[in-house]
Amino acid sequence: MLDIKFIRENKELIAHAVEKKHITFSVDELIVADDARRALLTSIEAKRATQNEYNQKIINADEKERAMFIEEMKEVKVVLQKEEEELKEVMKKWQALMVRVPNVPDISVPGGADDTDNREIRTWGTIPEFDFVPKNHIDLMEALDMVDLDRGSKVAGFRGYFLKNDGVLLSFALYQYVLAHFLKKGFTPMIVPSLVKRETLLGTGYLPQGEEDLYKTQDNDYLVGTGEAGAMGYYMDEVLDRKELPKKILAISPCFRREAGSHGKDVKGLYRVHEFFKFEQVVLCEANHETSAALHEEITLNAEELLQGLNLPYRVVLNCGGDLGLGQVKKYDIEAWRAGQRAYGETHSASYFHDFQTRRLNIRYKDVTGQLAFVHSLNNTALAFPRILISLIEHYQQPDGSLLIPEVLHTHIGKGVIKK
Repeated sequence: MLDIKFIRENKELIAHAVEKKHITFSVDELIVADDARRALLTSIEAKRATQNEYNQKIINADEKERAMFIEEMKEVKVVLQKEEEELKEVMKKWQALMVRVPNVPDISVPGGADDTDNREIRTWGTIPEFDFVPKNHIDLMEALDMVDLDRGSKVAGFRGYFLKNDGVLLSFALYQYVLAHFLKKGFTPMIVPSLVKRETLLGTGYLPQGEEDLYKTQDNDYLVGTGEAGAMGYYMDEVLDRKELPKKILAISPCFRREAGSHGKDVKGLYRVHEFFKFEQVVLCEANHETSAALHEEITLNAEELLQGLNLPYRVVLNCGGDLGLGQVKKYDIEAWRAGQRAYGETHSASYFHDFQTRRLNIRYKDVTGQLAFVHSLNNTALAFPRILISLIEHYQQPDGSLLIPEVLHTHIGKGVIKK
């Protein structure tokens, strides 16, 4: 959420953000609603002041004047109650519009309508050339009894899966690898709630726009699609100590996504599933653009280092305006190479938001002048499971169908090869 004062003073900038992010929103409609809100607030405040004046007059009035003042107060009260009811309706409309105002993209964000317009900015690693026909992760894992997709669908429905045997051991080895990496970097590990209140998702910007991709319970709570929501909610309505910033959290949680709108995409396998497990970087810092931008590069590098340690080729792309979320100022996607598909596939997304999320969640700190300010927020995938298994397994496949294990995982899994 942006400051209404900023919106009113920068209407053209907001309109540009609407256009660049390819969303539907009317800044003028919001300004009209805000004009009505401001007018009613002014009128209501004036009438309450009038009531206070009458109360003072009544104290010192004689009986005749007191009766007259009471009658006049009744007339003011009737109008006041009417305006207060009007304000409730105006506020509903105003608030509904305010949560739809897009954050302003960074000037470096390229134009474009969707992910096909994202811009590659760097690559790392050597794409492997096999002297045999490489298999996809499904064939490899099923042959090694690491996954059962048929029974997964039987039990959980479309996109269901069971990880088994070395599929589980490999996942837990990666968990330990990720955890050790981020502990060295000073991150605080947290197992965060996967079931959260609506306010938490409104605060992080996943509602109202992303509701179709969320699972909702009968109690009107939601299952999160990322640990970011729980980690951000941890500091909701709090004032943080500036000396403790930046706060760096490694949020760990099961995650759930309906994958709305992805019909026909990656319908089989582990790339696009409804239930998964994720380690997420969440950072809160001082309200300074340069600090946010520098930390954005840092958390992106954190994820790159993980892939480099696994020796997995990848590329980093700068997301275009149409591929940004409502609150994102700038976003990078990291896409690891999938040898079985001969294509890159997204494994990480790194974003920063300025105070878009923290204004909604009311997370503040006292700056160097002692004034309260909203902190800035950032997030990036550390590693998502089981998606990362695709690139790892396809990259390390051998002609006989066995899989080599990256050296950095040997101590965690206790062996260097997976075979029948």
